[in-house]
Amino acid sequence: MKSIFKLIFAGVFLLTMSEAKTVTVDYKVEFGIIGEIGVANAVLTQDDNSYEIDIKLTATGIAKTLSGGREERHVSTGHMENGVMVSDMYQVIKTSGSKTVNKVYRIDHLNKTVTKQYQRWKNGVKVKDKNSTETYSKDDLLTLYFNLNGYITDKTQSQDLVFTAVGAEKQNGSVNIHIPNSTELAEYKDVLGTDGAWYAQAIVNQDIFSSDKGELFLSIGEDGIAKKAVLKDLIFFGDIRAIRL
Repeated sequence: MKSIFKLIFAGVFLLTMSEAKTVTVDYKVEFGIIGEIGVANAVLTQDDNSYEIDIKLTATGIAKTLSGGREERHVSTGHMENGVMVSDMYQVIKTSGSKTVNKVYRIDHLNKTVTKQYQRWKNGVKVKDKNSTETYSKDDLLTLYFNLNGYITDKTQSQDLVFTAVGAEKQNGSVNIHIPNSTELAEYKDVLGTDGAWYAQAIVNQDIFSSDKGELFLSIGEDGIAKKAVLKDLIFFGDIRAIRL
């Protein structure tokens, strides 16, 4: 079930800045022939000086039963620099059955360092509390996807880009993004629909349900908000689809 929520997290929230002070987006997630397995809600609150991103993920149906009622909350808070969100703190809280995990990343931009506190509880008893240092970046995994629309200025030019983000330590701090060429674009539209303003692919450098290449296809709307995300060709199971409501 962890992989399902990584998909939601990595692909669904490819959002951009908005003139509105609060933006709310809801998604449902479907898996092969099983149907809906989860829902997600993302809220961005922002002014000229600061921002907060709050995302809640909840398993539903059979996925809820199999995962022990898995829920996740991802929170990013920070400041604005020239219209771009810069993370000061990123927190991930995961609950499943009797287990709870809390990760807090604190970013020191002056010294270009990141401190991670990892805590785990089981049946209400803390069983782990560990501090470590991680790769520095002005982005965390949430701000990166919110800022991407501004980072990629020419979305019609095929290109391969590498970004860094706090929270992506299992990928050595890097996130790979591919913008398709005109030939590839036909496949993207076949998978995601033809109503996207632009399309991209995130290469997920982790084993996710034995996906052959870890290819996450993304369709982004005119408003800069992801319309659909698809993780392709999971062995024996088909695709995972995240769809904006």
